[in-house]
Amino acid sequence: MIWDQLELKPTITVAVKRAQLKSVREVLCVSGPALQRITGLSRSDAQELITAAATACRRHPPITALQLQQSQSYGFDTSLRLSMGCPVLDQLLRGGLPVGAITELAGESGAGKTQLGLQFCLSVQYPPEHGGLGAGALYICTEDPFPIRRLQQLISEQSVLRSNVSPSLISRLRFSDHIYIEHTADLDSLQVCLTRRAPLLLARGLVRLIVVDSVAALFRCEFQADDWLERNKQLLTFSSMLHHLSQEFSTPVICINQVTDVFNQSDNSLGPSSSTVSPALGLAWANQVLVRLMMRRVQGTVSRGNQSSALRRLEVVFAPHLARGGRDTTIWREGVRGVPDPE
Repeated sequence: MIWDQLELKPTITVAVKRAQLKSVREVLCVSGPALQRITGLSRSDAQELITAAATACRRHPPITALQLQQSQSYGFDTSLRLSMGCPVLDQLLRGGLPVGAITELAGESGAGKTQLGLQFCLSVQYPPEHGGLGAGALYICTEDPFPIRRLQQLISEQSVLRSNVSPSLISRLRFSDHIYIEHTADLDSLQVCLTRRAPLLLARGLVRLIVVDSVAALFRCEFQADDWLERNKQLLTFSSMLHHLSQEFSTPVICINQVTDVFNQSDNSLGPSSSTVSPALGLAWANQVLVRLMMRRVQGTVSRGNQSSALRRLEVVFAPHLARGGRDTTIWREGVRGVPDPE
């Protein structure tokens, strides 16, 4: 293994292997305190490990986070974005989700996270000229049944949401045939899905999007508060599998996440300053995603014809290529739409 090739103290090497860290990238993508928790090392030993990992990386041309995002060798394609199917929301994300990266969509129950996940499953099937990737989606459910009725409603209303696309193209896409649904009730079945079934679908070109709904469910139910070290190890293993699939197949990955209450939120929090909740799974998970989006409910309703929708807000919490900001959104029969700026 690579750890045997580095000049590390034997105790550090043993701790790294026990934590199942398989590459220097896994060391460098977490903070020092998180690395201490994962490996059980002291602060000085964790810093020595980080220094050795950084030295090993110098054998290759160093890259910044932005260069990593733009680098084709790591699965990023700056010419491709996965559209949300709404010009207002696409403007917020500069065209849509980056391809070859993990995007987290967090929010309270009922905020509209699953609705947006379904919308992406339809959007990915459009050709690139219409903001899609020309392939299907893999939707992994970890807690609730797949919302098939809502999906069918979204499909029937695609001509309303996508009024700029010819009806003949929409009718040819056969959306339901290209959404593959997996139910994973525990971490073992999730691992089987990500190591066997997902690579097969991706390699055959059948899917070009992975949605995990939700990422927090399994890690919350399988681990107690005292099991944080083992939980973080499993969390890193899970994120490593997602990174591998995302980058090898240039596939966007969307992880829907739950939130937890925050009572003393500091100014440097990873959640929006106006919110009293923060995405679940803490800093160990936050360091694994490139883009964090937050959907939250706000006061107010909007009416349109015989429909009405409570207001939500979609916020960019962090992303290397985006400014922090947000858009008010509404949920209609045809899907999630951003509220345009008043003229």
